[in-house]
Amino acid sequence: MLLHGVFPPITTPFYPEGNVYFKKLQVNVERYSKTPVAGIVVLGSTGEAILLSDLERRDVLQSAREATAPNKVLIAGTATESADGTLQLTEYAAKLGYDVAMVRTPHYYKKQMQAPNMLAFYRFVADRSPLPVIIYNFPQATGYDIPAEIVIELAEHPNLIGIKESSGDVEKVRKMVEATRRVPRTATVTETFEAVTPRMLKAGEGNGGELVSIADLARVGGATGKPSSSGVSVISGLKTRQKEVGFQVLVGAAQKLEPSLQAGAVGAILAFADPAPTACYEIYAAWKEGDEALARLKQERIVRAAQRVVGELGIPGVKYAMDFNGYFGGPVRLPLLPLTAEGKAEIEGLLEDIRN
Repeated sequence: MLLHGVFPPITTPFYPEGNVYFKKLQVNVERYSKTPVAGIVVLGSTGEAILLSDLERRDVLQSAREATAPNKVLIAGTATESADGTLQLTEYAAKLGYDVAMVRTPHYYKKQMQAPNMLAFYRFVADRSPLPVIIYNFPQATGYDIPAEIVIELAEHPNLIGIKESSGDVEKVRKMVEATRRVPRTATVTETFEAVTPRMLKAGEGNGGELVSIADLARVGGATGKPSSSGVSVISGLKTRQKEVGFQVLVGAAQKLEPSLQAGAVGAILAFADPAPTACYEIYAAWKEGDEALARLKQERIVRAAQRVVGELGIPGVKYAMDFNGYFGGPVRLPLLPLTAEGKAEIEGLLEDIRN
């Protein structure tokens, strides 16, 4: 699955009394689907997934799935502290039609989270997962920073296709990219080299309206085989080709997006893209076009706002920034608290020139 581009890790809207506000969730997803983002991430850290019940997580996955445009890659956050629990939620996401599972590093038993533990955990999940898996490293929240050496070793697994690296460590990104260049991995893409999702192919020619699986897509040209540089295959009436992608490194710090891309990252899952998807995408687009000066200029435009809103004010800041920019952010769940009036005024000032 192609993971190039910018992905917003959507928030979970709540009513004032605390129930999940599914209608607003779908309204947000429908709006993101009309922006140039590459896909949607559901139940990431910004989605307050850790504060949801098991049933709420499943209902949120289903609601977001129903509202997402078929050409957007759908990534489900499926991590629990146990491998078995993670696999169960991953299997549910696969039944709904998600494209990729994002699995956060287990971290509660920190002293036991040594290399053998992490290798065994991710290999267990990846061996059995019906979806391709990306590792999710978020040491600011978990207190555990997975070493680059472990990621490089895990990259050899054919069902571990990438990582979301949210530490903000650009040199670590560079190290992982350089060390995994030799990993053979391809993805099915359109003629214009955009991602092909099973939902795009549903009801297409030759499949009787059934959902084409990730495994079916992988078999076109082979999941790890050498693709033809010019070969085009037709799947459900859609012309596709194979693109070499290797082990795909995505980042999670919007204030360091441009240098991370220069270091070899292929995309980003950015909480700042929740209130400002276009501003984030413009950095990626300029870099993709080879306009380094414009990419740096677009990066400088959001650095202060991204650092303050996401890195310091956190989810309450992200949700108010969404309200200010026309999305529905709404309240957070305890133990998180809403912003003060002073915090809201500060965000309005920071986003005065970032309205999208």
